[in-house]
Amino acid sequence: MRNYYADLHIHIGRTYTGKPVKITGSKSLTFSNIIDHARDEKGLNMIGIIDCHSPEVIQEMKMLIAAGEMAETKEGGLDYGDLTIIPGSEIEIYDENCKGPIHVLCYFPGIMEMKSFSHWLSQHLKNITLSSQRIYADGKVLQQKVKDLGGLFVPAHVFTPFKSLFGKGVHKSLTEVFDPNLIDGIELGLSSNTQMADQIGELHRYSFLTNSDAHSLSKIAREYQTLYLQHPSFQELKKALHREEGRKIAANYGLDPLLGKYHETVCASCSTRWQNAQDTCSNCGHHAFVKGVAERILELKTAETGKADRPPYIHQIPLEFVPGLGPKMLEKLLNHFGTEMNVLHHVSEEQLGQVIPEKIANLIAKARSGKLSLAAGGGGKYGKISE
Repeated sequence: MRNYYADLHIHIGRTYTGKPVKITGSKSLTFSNIIDHARDEKGLNMIGIIDCHSPEVIQEMKMLIAAGEMAETKEGGLDYGDLTIIPGSEIEIYDENCKGPIHVLCYFPGIMEMKSFSHWLSQHLKNITLSSQRIYADGKVLQQKVKDLGGLFVPAHVFTPFKSLFGKGVHKSLTEVFDPNLIDGIELGLSSNTQMADQIGELHRYSFLTNSDAHSLSKIAREYQTLYLQHPSFQELKKALHREEGRKIAANYGLDPLLGKYHETVCASCSTRWQNAQDTCSNCGHHAFVKGVAERILELKTAETGKADRPPYIHQIPLEFVPGLGPKMLEKLLNHFGTEMNVLHHVSEEQLGQVIPEKIANLIAKARSGKLSLAAGGGGKYGKISE
């Protein structure tokens, strides 16, 4: 059984006409650019792209296959030389059972299943070319459709205050909206980790996913997991999520929750920390606040201990978060050491110090060992690293 790096929640930048968006200072976030960047610069072995329901993306995948650059595999997934692509879709549910909108991820074995899903979706939403759209169908109906097509169903960034299962989607339990038997995993999001999520007893049965939810190339592999698989494929991924035949998630890599955008409860106007007993903001007098993930999980808490056999959750500081490490220095690191995975995990501090200033190399080493000081994020603003 081998260990593979996987990030399974990547967006394609799209406009309302289905044309790719030019991201300032980088390449357009197209399917082709995503898979090149994920393989050659990030060093991933598996990636899930969640706008594959769009007819334009389906056509792009078919063109890459016709050109011999990509191939569908027998066990599901698309082979792009050392990178396996899992086609997916992110959908927003807001049916009569939901307190608020909920985002979910749907993954499929290949283009045929994705094309069938796209056709079905086109009958239940307004514009099939867009990302993360609201579907006009019941959540359990969506779950069953995904299963009928042999897919995987994963609630996305489940604690985010907006558009998530536990953020505002349900009062107390996922059973208010979904069939628990048709869920294949739970995506945690940037502001929580395994220890926090395991305080909710009904989640103990599920594998936890740490995905980047990337809206730009630089955000790919901000979070990811390593998987024990025979080889990267859709069927092996499915076995890993259900811990079958020795396949499983080996480790989750994610931001320290303090760095997440919604970890702490803050004033909705000025982002000052909001204490439970307050009626107004102590700084600006505003009456509204954005509830943090940490506080919401305490409201939902039903378990004192977590699931015993969880894989380790390893707090990771992405290179773009390291103070003083700009694009030119990152390019220099990649030219010397190949991929961001190598820099984050495998290259020694001494080797790093031969290429970049010792101060920056020391920060990367401290990030690996969890020795950096952090200021909590909240209200849509990331936390910060103190040197």
